[in-house]
Amino acid sequence: MCGIAGELRFDGRSADLGVVERMTACQNHRGPDGSGLWSEGGVALGHRRLSIIDLSAAGSQPMIDLDLGLSIVFNGCIYNHRELRAELEGHGHRFFSTSDTEVIGKAYAQWGSDCVDHLLGMFAFVIVEQASGRIMMARDRLGIKPLYLDERPGRLRFASTLPALLQAGDVDTSIDRTALEYYLTFHSVVPAPRTILNGITKLPPATVRLIDADGRTTDHVYWRPEFDRDPGRADWTGRDWEDALITSLRTSVERRMVADVPVGVLLSGGIDSSLVVALLAEAGQTDLATFSIGFDSAGGESGDEFEYSTLVAERFGTDHHRIAIDSSRLLPGIDGAVRAMSEPMVSHDCVAFYLLSEDVSKSVKVVQSGQGADEVLGGYDWYPPLAGVPRDQAAEAYAEVFFDRRRPALGGILAPEWLDATSDAATDFIRARFAEPGAETSVDAALRNDTTIMLVDDPVKRVDNMTMAWGLEARVPFLDHEFVELVARIPPELKLADGGKGVLKRASRGIVPDEVIDRTKGYFPVPAIRQLEGPYLDRVRDALTDPAARSRGLYDGSTVERMLRTPNETRTTLGSNALWQLALLEMWLQEQGIR
Repeated sequence: MCGIAGELRFDGRSADLGVVERMTACQNHRGPDGSGLWSEGGVALGHRRLSIIDLSAAGSQPMIDLDLGLSIVFNGCIYNHRELRAELEGHGHRFFSTSDTEVIGKAYAQWGSDCVDHLLGMFAFVIVEQASGRIMMARDRLGIKPLYLDERPGRLRFASTLPALLQAGDVDTSIDRTALEYYLTFHSVVPAPRTILNGITKLPPATVRLIDADGRTTDHVYWRPEFDRDPGRADWTGRDWEDALITSLRTSVERRMVADVPVGVLLSGGIDSSLVVALLAEAGQTDLATFSIGFDSAGGESGDEFEYSTLVAERFGTDHHRIAIDSSRLLPGIDGAVRAMSEPMVSHDCVAFYLLSEDVSKSVKVVQSGQGADEVLGGYDWYPPLAGVPRDQAAEAYAEVFFDRRRPALGGILAPEWLDATSDAATDFIRARFAEPGAETSVDAALRNDTTIMLVDDPVKRVDNMTMAWGLEARVPFLDHEFVELVARIPPELKLADGGKGVLKRASRGIVPDEVIDRTKGYFPVPAIRQLEGPYLDRVRDALTDPAARSRGLYDGSTVERMLRTPNETRTTLGSNALWQLALLEMWLQEQGIR
């Protein structure tokens, strides 16, 4: 887990190593254990290192493989690197390190761009062929690891974070109006390749980009999960699916223990993280460090789930850490979380993950998390209303239950000059996605969209940004691509059973305490953000009335004034605080110095 950066020139000029050094330094939080730079002609690469596999200097990056003539920067972890190493040695390759970075380089030499098909893990990497100038960049199947791009005629810059590209300078920081519509409609999700800024894009997940020496590019999507029924499993019973799910998850969890440092677990007390702990205990893990977080209550909402996390920790004998966040840390934590965001993310979970990661990083470098289970297994409350909806009406039904607001309501929020009267970008996007072949039912279509789009640019990005703000690597076993392929085939009615994630709940009986399985679904609660008052409301007011906000003029002034008078009244379709959504975008833009 690291931070990568680089500049690629296609106009005959030398790459600017100073620019790459600035981008790399901007990501020191992602890799506090070391840094490296390399340049040759039109290519300059930078790397910040978090040492997880091969802690020696041999694993440092940028990695230069002299025998192969390759230069590599890589962020992530390849869980099957040892097995691949043995296979590649059988093909005659010889290794100078025990790092997974070198395995990627040798895999590229052996299989070319198809090397991604052999990788089990999370990754974003760039490989440069020194002799030909040909370049390959790739992102993992579920987009767990980010890769941001600033493309101009004659050159391309890339980095693991958007702020690193801003640090490089000469960026078009004007706001993308279509992305702005997405942000206010699609629960703050801005699907790849867009970001909120016109000048910066992101490589989509499951994508390989090949770049010739003259800058010509070819993109290839190398993975798509199938969300329909498998004829080979037509006779499977519910119990068959439960057994297959647990077997696959057990493999996924064990894979994510691959490290040369200890691995802990973020234990929320929900079924997902509790099952991860249970399966690790079952596999013989001892002295497992687990961590849970709690906040002060506010507005009648509880701020912790310690009751359940403690129950699980005691049941499986973990070294459990209950982290109670004092209210004095919350306001600085909000600003810290906003600073850590590569893109504006409205979920209050960001602040929880940020503060949790700060404390966890003092004990371990790697944790497993239950993130992603709800998106792939139907755990959210917007899925049941889609059951029985005709497939050709799925897009509209999904928009009604998931969108924060529909297009007409944007006119009451955005200032007229920011609103395209002819555009309904979010609805058009969802209609196009739902119209793609496959996804047998309306629920399948929603799960496919959420797994491959919403998940990538909300929960997954949230976990990466907030954990890596403190040099903490988070691994997500529910997003193992083989596990996702399996559960995508599960009939929707098995997922929606028992109030959601039914097949997981039933598979967990006898493994996880029944109290955890039968509890009401919880979240990472931060009540002070959901119920804005006191200094938190003041912070929101300051952002929305700042001279930069007034000059930018994104929002209708009377709407903002009304919402500030009644800060907890206006809610989105999913119950989020609409005022927080507006303020968060301004807070992020101001933090990044965008005027």
